Amino acid sequence: MGFDNIPQYWRRANVYLHFIGSKCKQCGKTTFPPLPRCPYCGGEMEKCELPRGGKLLAWSVVQLAPQEWREQAPFIVGLIELDDGTRVIAQITDVSVDELKEGMRVRATIRRAPEREDEVIRYIVKFVPDWFNEE
Repeated sequence: MGFDNIPQYWRRANVYLHFIGSKCKQCGKTTFPPLPRCPYCGGEMEKCELPRGGKLLAWSVVQLAPQEWREQAPFIVGLIELDDGTRVIAQITDVSVDELKEGMRVRATIRRAPEREDEVIRYIVKFVPDWFNEE
């Protein structure tokens, strides 16, 4: 989920700081980030807080990153299935690629986003290993 300017980021800060998604009133599927219409059935969506825990399904190491992320490269991006079945793509941090394994428990955390030219501090959801709840 991108953000182009300071007001746009702060209007959506609740999404980042509280891990808010949306749930379809018709089919019950959830998405992150929140959407006005369900991508599965076209139904109306309502905001919901997503579970912070899940399991890592797959990952990749980003070597050549977009400009604002270049200082962090290489970094890991993973496909996570949350405990309610919602799938999200997010950065995996606080772990080396050698420690990753399919199905490992991860949890959402709020971390600082890369700085942009406007030097405003922004925060986003990233995932870390949940060593205490490993299956």
